[in-house]
Amino acid sequence: MHRRQVLIGGASLMALSGCATAGSGAGEAGAMTPAQEAEIARAILPAQTPRAELLQPWTGRYDGTPPWDKVTPAGLREAILEGIELQRADIAAIANNSDPAGFYNVIVPLELTGEPLDRATNLYGVMTSNIGGEAWDALDTEISPMLSAAYDEITFNDALFQRIKAVADNPEGLSPQQRRLAERRRDAFIRSGANLDAAGKAELGRINTALSGAFTRFGQKVVADENAWTVIPTAAGVAGLPESNKAAAASAARARNIDGWIIMNTRSSVDPFLTFADDRAAREQVWKRFVNRGDNGDANDTNATIAEIVRLRDQRARLLGYRNHAEWRMQDTMARTPAAAKNLMDRVWAPARARVAEEVADMRAIAGFDIEPWDYLYFAEKVRKAKYDLDQNELKPYFELNAVRAGSFYMAERLYGFTFTRLPKGPVPIFEPDVVTYEVHDKASGRLIGLYYTDDYARAGKRSGAWMTTYRSFSQLTGSKVILASNNNNFTKPEPGEPVLLSLDDAETMFHEFGHALHYLSSVVTYPSYGETPRDFVEYPSQVHEHWVLSRPILDGYLKHYQTGAAMPQALVDKIQAAATFNQGYATVSYLSSAIVDMDLHTQATPPTDIDAFEKASLARIGMPKEIVMRHRLPQFNHLFTSDAYSAGYYSYLWSETMDADTWAYFEDSGDVFNPDIAGRFKSIMLAPGNTSDRADAYRQFRGRDVDVTALLKVRGFPVS
Repeated sequence: MHRRQVLIGGASLMALSGCATAGSGAGEAGAMTPAQEAEIARAILPAQTPRAELLQPWTGRYDGTPPWDKVTPAGLREAILEGIELQRADIAAIANNSDPAGFYNVIVPLELTGEPLDRATNLYGVMTSNIGGEAWDALDTEISPMLSAAYDEITFNDALFQRIKAVADNPEGLSPQQRRLAERRRDAFIRSGANLDAAGKAELGRINTALSGAFTRFGQKVVADENAWTVIPTAAGVAGLPESNKAAAASAARARNIDGWIIMNTRSSVDPFLTFADDRAAREQVWKRFVNRGDNGDANDTNATIAEIVRLRDQRARLLGYRNHAEWRMQDTMARTPAAAKNLMDRVWAPARARVAEEVADMRAIAGFDIEPWDYLYFAEKVRKAKYDLDQNELKPYFELNAVRAGSFYMAERLYGFTFTRLPKGPVPIFEPDVVTYEVHDKASGRLIGLYYTDDYARAGKRSGAWMTTYRSFSQLTGSKVILASNNNNFTKPEPGEPVLLSLDDAETMFHEFGHALHYLSSVVTYPSYGETPRDFVEYPSQVHEHWVLSRPILDGYLKHYQTGAAMPQALVDKIQAAATFNQGYATVSYLSSAIVDMDLHTQATPPTDIDAFEKASLARIGMPKEIVMRHRLPQFNHLFTSDAYSAGYYSYLWSETMDADTWAYFEDSGDVFNPDIAGRFKSIMLAPGNTSDRADAYRQFRGRDVDVTALLKVRGFPVS
């Protein structure tokens, strides 16, 4: 079966649904082209003509693009309900086929089932995540459990499972890639409950449907709490803020007919305020509103929903024969076990905590009082200025939004030969007027590879954060169509003609999410299922691309001062590099505490019912510094509670960073951070093949050895033992 929409790097992942995490079968020998395989498979599937408009094949240029201009909640509801029925007919044709089970009549057709539903759920994912609002929330509340039940129905189809199992258990004549596909499909079905008896399947279906509803409620509550702001009534309250941030806050206030300035309750607005605002009381007010999202005892409080989710997850894991949710979730990851993830986190936690103590001592010496969480970023900036003569305000003029994007395009061209050409409004439909589209070509051949959408600005109803999405991924089986990818941000929209100036962290985030897009634009896989990689690998291609932001060719060619046009002076770059490990205690502890609490929560023998109390106890156990709060507190932890995707998996950023640091060292040690040989091998071995082989084996092939974790410790400036 196809993927549903992939949302990566943000709070949720609408990814491979239920049983669609892999697949392929067994039996027949002989090489066959993907087109021939697809022809045989489609002959098995019933000929269907969808009635609903939003189920129709996409039309127009670029092998068809999403018809955003035709999408309505009512139309999408109609399409999804019919799409479920069409998918049901596809599955019945495979399961009830009287011919002996084989790779080409079981596994390949499964890769192609439900194509109309896939198109509808891609639209559904974008509209509920990027647009939102009352009508879309109502649709999400109704449809999400229906989709969960529809995918469970496939997993619980015993006739289908037995045919998959017959192929996977008897792989004679299959190529290694086909054999892996068949075995992964079988194993995914088993992990999803295919081996349960009738009563067990009914119970698992109940749990999955309940979880689906809880995920939706959680996400909607957090979005509602983020669609709020703190009013700063006087100029004194925004003193210290860079002019670009002041202008954005004033613009946001005017848009809401409010006097003064407003700080939206999202990280992209809050972090600059906490870093630069001189008014300590205002910082405290903004900080408390932000860190208490979902934890205010009101209609948007998420604690009861979280308790329900962890209880249901525990029930599901035990029903499937696992001791806890983490053990179940990690079966198909690089780490494999909670213990392996914990070992890595523990190795980094101790030096990170020690570094925080040093950072706090430096800040207290300047502040003259005990540092509170709302003081940390502010006084860290003072220390940075004192120690390194580096002021973040010096950097922002070089990181204008459009310039950062242009720099990322240059990176893609130098490393992989991709070129990006902006399209005028009109050739393809877009879901929001500010969306911009680009054609992506292979420079050497001129071949059109993909279409790239950007959606940069925050809006009411849009979930927070930054993420990458694919509307259509590459597979030879489905015809090697143009890839459709997008990057989504939440910057405050400026007044017409005004620039959007980013922090270095925001610029690195843009390169990070663009790295996800490059991963998918590089994909060359035969079967759609191979387009998805393990959770603790998928952040690796994105994280490694952050390093190129400060490479000299990008600084000189693109990241120039938005007013003077001057390139960033090397003296300023030297300051940045000298301060590269500055504040790594804060950055590591805020992230890693969230990952540790995630794993702690999902390995409990008895699921906690008081979520706030559990969070406090878990942090106390690891010695969380009082001056820092988790990057994502549980009541607003979208990664964990809007789907299963990152649950017991937030460690994956650290796991991926071990590979990303080691890979960057490989480029640096070569003497050329754009080394064409290394870049070509990285693309061909790590990006293009998807999950056609074990990713640890692929890394050994690329690097010539296992990953060296000491590179990670060096990047963060921690002692290497």
